Amino acid sequence: MTEKHTSYIITGPTASGKSGYAHQLAKQVGGVIINCDSVQIYRGIENISASPFAGHKITEKIDGVPYRLFSILPLDKQISVADYLALARAEYDAAIASGRTPIFVGGTGYYVNAITDGISPMPEITDENRRRAREMVANDLDGARKMLPPEFTATDPQRVARAIEVFLQTSRHITEWQKLPRSGAITPTPYKILINPDMDELRPRIASRIPRMLAGGAATEAASIIDFDWSQSRAIGADQLCAYIRGEISREECIAKWTTKTNQYAKRQRTWFRTQFAADEVINHAV
Repeated sequence: MTEKHTSYIITGPTASGKSGYAHQLAKQVGGVIINCDSVQIYRGIENISASPFAGHKITEKIDGVPYRLFSILPLDKQISVADYLALARAEYDAAIASGRTPIFVGGTGYYVNAITDGISPMPEITDENRRRAREMVANDLDGARKMLPPEFTATDPQRVARAIEVFLQTSRHITEWQKLPRSGAITPTPYKILINPDMDELRPRIASRIPRMLAGGAATEAASIIDFDWSQSRAIGADQLCAYIRGEISREECIAKWTTKTNQYAKRQRTWFRTQFAADEVINHAV
């Protein structure tokens, strides 16, 4: 393990072992694990999100280590990056005040950026514009993206909806707002650890864990996603699981497609972290 720092942020692609690494680090340094994953923040999809609480009762501690911001939101609630950052800062402050070491862990790039770089000011959005944006994305994602400037490259439906609601509210693109000075970053900047194994190492780990996730109750969680009309494309595998429980594809096809999507996601994550995340320490193997 690494030397002691004021705080840490541990990130990397899915199935890299960052959650287990963070847990062991927390035991070593007296840490508090603070979630930095935009899907694991939701309650009721612990298997789909590969949460540390998959298959376990949701408690405040695992093996004596405090866990924060996991499974705190129902599926019918929305959270912005600003909302997340406010929650994360509060948990950071509480950890420091209690004499513990904050350890952020997760693979969501825009949450990671918020922690390390802060966020640009954004306008308040009315419920009506938020609803309109989500309807537009749900009805025609590609068409909705055409409203946005070329420099907006995100394809995730949640981020597209966020960009559209900002435009509906202000008649200015989110990319304009993002150019404004940022604020709210955690200071001093957490010590940044990137766990970034090759795809040759990640593929078998992904292939072996997906059947376990399905056996652990992921299909039941997908039924809740349908019931709450939660955006299925926000969590890797949710589309395939929902198709499976609707009888549109077989269990075997579900696993195969879920595995393919996860491999593609891990590849994108590896590229993003390698090029966009200035790590203090890089671990080039799964842990």
